Amino acid sequence: MYNCKDIVLRLSEAIDGALKKVDGDVLNFLKAAYENEDNERAKWALGQIIENDEVAERTDSYPCQDTGVAMLMVTVGQDATFDGPLADALEEGVRLGYKDGRKSIADPLTRINTRDNTPPVVYYDVVPGDGLTVKFLAKGAGSENMGGVRMLTPSKGRRGIIDAVVSIVKEAGANPCPPILLGIGVGGTMDKAALLSKLALLRKCGESSPDPDIASLERDVLDAVNALGIGAQGLGGKHTALACAIETAPTHIGMLPVAVTVQCHSVRHAEVKFNER
Repeated sequence: MYNCKDIVLRLSEAIDGALKKVDGDVLNFLKAAYENEDNERAKWALGQIIENDEVAERTDSYPCQDTGVAMLMVTVGQDATFDGPLADALEEGVRLGYKDGRKSIADPLTRINTRDNTPPVVYYDVVPGDGLTVKFLAKGAGSENMGGVRMLTPSKGRRGIIDAVVSIVKEAGANPCPPILLGIGVGGTMDKAALLSKLALLRKCGESSPDPDIASLERDVLDAVNALGIGAQGLGGKHTALACAIETAPTHIGMLPVAVTVQCHSVRHAEVKFNER
């Protein structure tokens, strides 16, 4: 049986730590982009981003003032038991994890703030066994506002997917604070594709799909996006996007949904694997 107090404590600690440290793999990609950039203005911007992230980690402060929406991807075994409501424990973990962070969650119409960054956005995946894993992603508004879904016809095919992503990134321009990461969902339904695009962002930065065809598509999308020349902070150069990850699902014979989640370079996430007590 899982102890809900332990879930609250460990999740809150993981969230607090994640919000103050940019993903180390992403930071390495930023450094590689800096070394490879020959546009002076873009190189300066990349240097500023890297310095900001390093100072934040060194001083235990936030690399970005937008600590975002708390997204939780919960994988729970069908045989798991808890000494209280799991949903309540997850929400309390978020509440405590954001105790010192910016409170950004508000009613969509009244705009009244909940004052504790709850409720989180939670997705559950029920699997065999009795395990429990929670993946956390802080999703800031500046990049989230720039995502999109395109409901293509099947005839658009591979080229249509690439063009849809390029169109969304081009329209976003400098708004999502490039260089960005791209999570792309292809297939399923409109909502399934959007979820897949979020799950894609939880992969290790730069990790290719195990499917050779999808891995090839990831490379082609990344090349096409970087050919736009938007560059770091919209100043031009080679690096509009650092990485692209694509997840797919079977879809209806009459559909080709494509969803793009744009993630800024300030990637903050954590994974907590819990043990029964």
